[in-house]
Amino acid sequence: MYMKQLNIHMTAEFEKHLKLYMKKKGIKEKSSAVRQALKDALERLEQNKPTQDFRGWLGMGLKSPVNSRPRFKNEDDLWS
Repeated sequence: MYMKQLNIHMTAEFEKHLKLYMKKKGIKEKSSAVRQALKDALERLEQNKPTQDFRGWLGMGLKSPVNSRPRFKNEDDLWS
C-alpha cells in the first residue's frame, strides 16, 4: 500500500529552494521535484552520507582579522 496524496505548506523560502532544485535537475513539476528530492535524501541516508555538515565552519569567524579602524569605539556608541 502507498500514500496517494501528500499535502504540504510551502513557505516562500522553501519554494525558492524548490525552484532552484527544479532548475538544477531539469524538473518542470513541483510534485515531481518534491518526490525526487525526497528520494535523493533517502538514498543519502541509506549510504550514511550526511545531507549537510557545517561543523567545519565552527570558529571560522574567530579567524578573521580584527578591524583596525572600527566605525564605533564600543557597543554603546553603536546604539546611541
